[in-house]
Amino acid sequence: MFDTAFDQNNESISTLSFDEFKKIIVNDYRTALESRYVSLLGRKEVLTGKAKFGIFGDGKELAQIAMAKVFRNGDWRSGYYRDQTFIFASGISDVYHFFSQLYAHPDVEADPSSAGRQMNCHFSTRVVDDQGNWLDQMVQKNSFSDISTTGGQMARLLGLGLASKLYKQNRNLDYLSYFSNRGNEVAFCTIGNAATSEGVFFEVINAVGVHQIPTVISIWDDGYGISVPNEIQTTKGDISEVLKGFQKEELTNGIEIFKVRGWDYAGLCETYEQAAHIAREKHIPCLIHVTELTQPQGHSSSGSHERYKSQDRLQWETDFDCLAKMKEWILSSGIATIEELDQLDQHAKDHVRQEQKRAWADYIKTLSIEAREAIDLLQGIPNERADFASKKLQSMVEPSLKEVYGQVRKVLHELKGQHSDGRQQLLNWYKEKQELNEKRYNSKLFTDGVDSPAHVTVVPAVYSEEAKVVDGREVLNLCFEENFRRDERLLAFGEDVGKIGDVNQGFAGLQEKLGVHRVFDTGIRENSIIGKGLGLAIRGLRPIAEIQYLDYLIYGITVASDDLASLSYRTFAGQKAPLIIRTRGHRLEGIWHSGSPMSVILGSLRGLHVCVPRNMTQAAGMYNTLFRSDEPAIVVECLNGYRLKERLPENVGEFTVPIGYAECVKEGRDITVVSYGSTLRVVEEAAVELERLGIFIEIIDAQTLQPFDKGKLCAESLKKTNKLLIVDEDVPGGASAFILQEILEKQNGYYLLDSQPRTLTAKAHRPPYGSDGDYFSKPSSDDVVETVYAIMHEANPEKYPSMF
Repeated sequence: MFDTAFDQNNESISTLSFDEFKKIIVNDYRTALESRYVSLLGRKEVLTGKAKFGIFGDGKELAQIAMAKVFRNGDWRSGYYRDQTFIFASGISDVYHFFSQLYAHPDVEADPSSAGRQMNCHFSTRVVDDQGNWLDQMVQKNSFSDISTTGGQMARLLGLGLASKLYKQNRNLDYLSYFSNRGNEVAFCTIGNAATSEGVFFEVINAVGVHQIPTVISIWDDGYGISVPNEIQTTKGDISEVLKGFQKEELTNGIEIFKVRGWDYAGLCETYEQAAHIAREKHIPCLIHVTELTQPQGHSSSGSHERYKSQDRLQWETDFDCLAKMKEWILSSGIATIEELDQLDQHAKDHVRQEQKRAWADYIKTLSIEAREAIDLLQGIPNERADFASKKLQSMVEPSLKEVYGQVRKVLHELKGQHSDGRQQLLNWYKEKQELNEKRYNSKLFTDGVDSPAHVTVVPAVYSEEAKVVDGREVLNLCFEENFRRDERLLAFGEDVGKIGDVNQGFAGLQEKLGVHRVFDTGIRENSIIGKGLGLAIRGLRPIAEIQYLDYLIYGITVASDDLASLSYRTFAGQKAPLIIRTRGHRLEGIWHSGSPMSVILGSLRGLHVCVPRNMTQAAGMYNTLFRSDEPAIVVECLNGYRLKERLPENVGEFTVPIGYAECVKEGRDITVVSYGSTLRVVEEAAVELERLGIFIEIIDAQTLQPFDKGKLCAESLKKTNKLLIVDEDVPGGASAFILQEILEKQNGYYLLDSQPRTLTAKAHRPPYGSDGDYFSKPSSDDVVETVYAIMHEANPEKYPSMF
């Protein structure tokens, strides 16, 4: 290990002289010291109230330095919120940016990882520019934005590593040279020992072993998960012992498993060099179990580990602290003197303190400017409450935006109805700053870049006079085939997607036509299916991750919600992953395949476009739009619509349906009925019966629930009908309540009503098996007829006498 040196891309370049060898060792020790002082000082900043919460990587320094040595430009990290030493050693971030994040500095220049939106130790590299264009991933070391979900980093690792394999296998992707150098990249993952108990860990370990994905997975094992020791967390108290069945053997797939002590600097460097070589050159996944790590300050700033560790354990952690052991090794080997190391220690401490002060000064300067502006405006108002607010702000040693704007708003409350120059100036300033704070704290749920779905040209479907009438599934199949032939980046995978072309034949025959690397099967593992798509998407590919039924989305919701949906927001649009989750749901007879948990999706997947097409032609138009744009989406196809007949558009792979716009599918004069998906057909069936009763309904298909009706078509309809019914098959108070809020509040539909708005939903339980179970559990056409009639009866009981 120590016979070679490495340049910035970790390539072997020469035989080392002693001075060169010493320089490497001393530099590594300096980096470890700086990281330790960051941890120590960071905790103090939390305890003194300058920051809200702190979690740090002390005790893991040497292992992370060893990993940084083999991490190259183009590689990816999917990490753990204790990786600060690796981040410093690899150059991905530095001490100044670390403390800026700790203080939640809302400026992307100060905190490039998240613009103050994430707590400390949650790192990411920016792979998207301000216009939403991809940056060159091959000229930098890449870190996927961290999440706090324990084990959550495993899921996207699968896609990050699989991308390298696909780039290596498919020469047609060589033009995407800013995403890959022909698959020569390794995906590195780090995880804590306790988080290996999560199901997603085993999902991904199994998957990387099956497919031989080039990954290096590090387990930082300090013996505890907060207060719970390994003996309670893990069988045999040792995760690498548990995983021995995954060990790769001759002529089998599997994983190379290494075990090394976290205070053994030389052993760590050698192990990481070997594992990275195997993963990079042979595309064999590797797992490194780093044992005997310590956690000098305990789990986080929220508590003390002295509460649950014995005195013997605490003494052992002092004796085997990795920095102490490295210092001992340096001195015993004659690499440096005690005087040199003491001087290095002082320089490291001084550097960290200097950068911390700079980060705090820059953060306070941002706040102080706005505090000063507010004080000046308040002093210009002759009012007792304004005077109190001014003095309150002046007395604060460390102002916060919450306090500044809280005081300003209280003064504006007090001055309501008054007219003065001072009040008007304060109000104008407040409104101007609200726009700034909206950008700071509430923007970038979507990337909103040059390739946003909003910028995709609307192309109508074109039908010839001799247009074929085919099963809906055939419309989708042809749409997919045309797009996959047009764009080599597109690929699809999921349970039964490959060989049989999915359970409803949307991809039938396409694996044979396009190849097993474009359309392929996966095991039953919803978390890692979505995670695979997430990792592939950020590396420049265009994946469709299929979840076989909408009910099964629940099993992958943590990845979809915590990671995919929040990615653009939590990175201030510094990262994007244009993944499409394809699934099918709505009406089918039985408890397990008939769920319509739209309220779950709306509540947990803000950050995804939620598409709910009424038929396969509309679904195809939405896919055509999404394939040409760069934001993530979920498309819920109608499970009972694949064999319904539809006319086949001539431009089936080109026409587009705009995302976020409703459509009027039937004009009427008496009442507006809003629905979507399979239930829309129920409403259309009811319309025929209602016309026999002299009632003409206007039917609005929402088409997408997120965003909802950007053109405010519902409000336009209400101007004519003044009555509103929302029909869907989610639970009561679910998606129907969401739609009602959108129409009444955002579209001001409340002022257009002359009767109470109503919702018609499924019952509060899933439907029992059989047609009768469906009929009595979800809205039927009879239910729609009676509900509409009841609304009309309420408005005009003479013309519409009571039915019952």
